[in-house]
Amino acid sequence: MGAGFASTDRFLAEIKENRLRSGYVLAGDEVFLYERCRRGVLEALVPPGLRDFCLSDIDLAEISIFEALDRARTPSLMAPFQVLFIRNLKTLYTRGAKKDEFGAIEAYFRSPNPQALVIFVADHLRIPSDPRRMDLDDRNRFERIRETLGEWCGVVELARVDEADAQRWIAAEAKRREIQFDQDAARELADALGADMMLIAGEVEKLALFAGAKKRVTLGDVETMVLAAKQRSLYELTDAISCKDRTRALSLLHGLLNASDGGEDAAIGHLYMLARTFRQMLVILEKNVRDSRAIWQALWQGFRMPPFAAEDVIRQARRYKSRRELTRALRLIARADLELRSQPPDKRLVLERLVLELASDPKSGVGAGISPQYVMEW
Repeated sequence: MGAGFASTDRFLAEIKENRLRSGYVLAGDEVFLYERCRRGVLEALVPPGLRDFCLSDIDLAEISIFEALDRARTPSLMAPFQVLFIRNLKTLYTRGAKKDEFGAIEAYFRSPNPQALVIFVADHLRIPSDPRRMDLDDRNRFERIRETLGEWCGVVELARVDEADAQRWIAAEAKRREIQFDQDAARELADALGADMMLIAGEVEKLALFAGAKKRVTLGDVETMVLAAKQRSLYELTDAISCKDRTRALSLLHGLLNASDGGEDAAIGHLYMLARTFRQMLVILEKNVRDSRAIWQALWQGFRMPPFAAEDVIRQARRYKSRRELTRALRLIARADLELRSQPPDKRLVLERLVLELASDPKSGVGAGISPQYVMEW
């Protein structure tokens, strides 16, 4: 597998084979790999019945590095071995020379306690799957950690996982669970979730339960059970709308409708997702977002799209020249929502008319009579 898995595999092998160094740095914000490392350490070195006596989670924002190292140096009276996870490592690299702090670290590792393992957690770094694409600030921070701790500690890179490695992990996990996971299903799951391993692990758990006695996960199962995979078709629809491609937009709408039960809840659900996407585009346009890295600052938690869709939505938003065009679209969607809730004879017709209007050039008076406040809150 790639860099992230390879680095954690080496670390876990050292733990299992008792080839421990006195200290390690877990560098990177990939939570899935961090939890994998932590779980391996606890299983190998921390007996469940002694956890309260031999495991310490230390936050350097609350406890000084001097006190943390004193704990590592002092043998436990209740347990033969100690493990210390030291978080908030970035506090050692804030303004100021911190000579005393790094002097204390050097002094400890020159004569470490052989019955203690110190693990620094540097989760303020983001290491991409391709290290050459690392942000310059993160690269400088990483090099500083290597210069100051690398001589004494093993450095474990918790790099983001790429889609190929995510697919290999899915295949390995499926084998472990004794289920068949079709290759195109694994590819769709990894792509739809942007190789976010925490999300993928959760969805594999859900899909394994869904597979049940048939012991097989298909592409259709992923498209049915995973929200991000279902959202893909919707982003294709908004792409066609923003391109003013009415024929493609209608074809994609029919695909969405045929894939659902066609009832009122499904129709309103499609409208909700359309409104959400157009509201996201409105924020992107107003804040002049130009790349996917900036989008996470512009859109708040709970209002973000799946990682795979970020670039697509930015590109779609930039096809609109003004705020007026996007608020017009929201008014049209709000009008269709009111119409659907009034029990029209043909819900499909309401959605078809909406898509045709959204994919057409603006006309005066369209969407009139809908409160702007209702549009933004809807």
